[in-house]
Amino acid sequence: MRHPGPGRGTNSVNLRQYNERSLLQRLRRAGEASKADLARWAQLTNTAVGSIVQSLEEAGLIEAAGRRHEGQRGQPAGLYRINPQGAYGVGVRLDRTSIETVLIDLGGRILAREVHDLVLPHPDEALALVRTDVARVLSSLSSTQRGRVAGVGLAQPYNLGSWLRQLGLEADFRVWDEVDFGERLAEAVQQPVFKENDGNAAAIAELVFGVGRQENDFLYVYVGAALGAGAVLGGESLRGHTGNAADLGLMPVPPSTLPSAPALGGKWDILLSRASLNALARHLRFHGVQATGNPQLEALVQAGRAEVHEWLDDCVDALVPAVRATLAVLDLPAVVIDCDIDAGLIDALIERTERGLREIAPESRQVPRLLRGSFRADAGAIGAASLPMFFNFSPRADVLRGHSTARVPAHPFREFTDA
Repeated sequence: MRHPGPGRGTNSVNLRQYNERSLLQRLRRAGEASKADLARWAQLTNTAVGSIVQSLEEAGLIEAAGRRHEGQRGQPAGLYRINPQGAYGVGVRLDRTSIETVLIDLGGRILAREVHDLVLPHPDEALALVRTDVARVLSSLSSTQRGRVAGVGLAQPYNLGSWLRQLGLEADFRVWDEVDFGERLAEAVQQPVFKENDGNAAAIAELVFGVGRQENDFLYVYVGAALGAGAVLGGESLRGHTGNAADLGLMPVPPSTLPSAPALGGKWDILLSRASLNALARHLRFHGVQATGNPQLEALVQAGRAEVHEWLDDCVDALVPAVRATLAVLDLPAVVIDCDIDAGLIDALIERTERGLREIAPESRQVPRLLRGSFRADAGAIGAASLPMFFNFSPRADVLRGHSTARVPAHPFREFTDA
């Protein structure tokens, strides 16, 4: 590939890459489209779109999808779609109580998975596990397919050694705050690694493979062992100075009124202490009901136990003002809510949160649309595996500025010359 010097040539290459990614995004959202459709949506000339489509097809990122025959005169238009086998991403999700590694294709489908339900061990031990798991999931690909792996995504809570009292954990994770696990993982697996906190990663999964096919702007809230969140603005993940933008879990909230809540040393608690599955499990334990994993929690939700409804009331009472405050700052039209478990819990969270937002809606401000998340328990893993896809193939503003954070070319499998 030519590497133009500063000036017009550089801008031309950046614009070309941005337009390529924009057309990929349009195809993902539409499912299928003709060159004329793409030219109209992207406001580019037919010639420019034809050149880009040819390049994307030659790179294996899109494929022909037949012809459109209905409601059209003359020669039926050729249709194109994303080629699921055009790229692959590996995702590694680290949590305080689990390690999960998945392989996905460009369509977002999980092809292979390795899971360890364990308290997060020392980074050296975790690296050995993950290195083996990455090799195992990649072994499901042919040698040709392995050449189309866009990288490894790493999603983990930042500050793993913090907030353990609120989460009801006694393990010591402080060593994790001193280690750049992503850098060590890149050396171990000889792949580029893209890092995000788990909330941002799950929001990116929604952007690339979920509600982002229709929505460009939304707040994402994930109720898991802790509370994960992220924000999408203009089709881009909002990161902030430290990568913790929209970290609702640390929003200050009044103390819980539940008798199971831990005693506080001050007037304020943080949201993840009330709006999390750890808080639900803690409340159940207080009443003598043990739930050692998500399947048991889901069964108790399904059974409609009174303790679940008590926690749900307390959770939503804390969640609603935190969401309202976030929307006051970010002015987003939609909120996506997802959860590690369901059995009606996600719908209940959405219904109660929407009702609460209506009750406190300020004058002249609309209540956001509340949407159901797409991935449930897979959100974290797909979020991690989405990162190579997002940074390599999404039309981010950094691409236009020539400041892309991707560590591989815009198209890892075929480098383009200027068009």
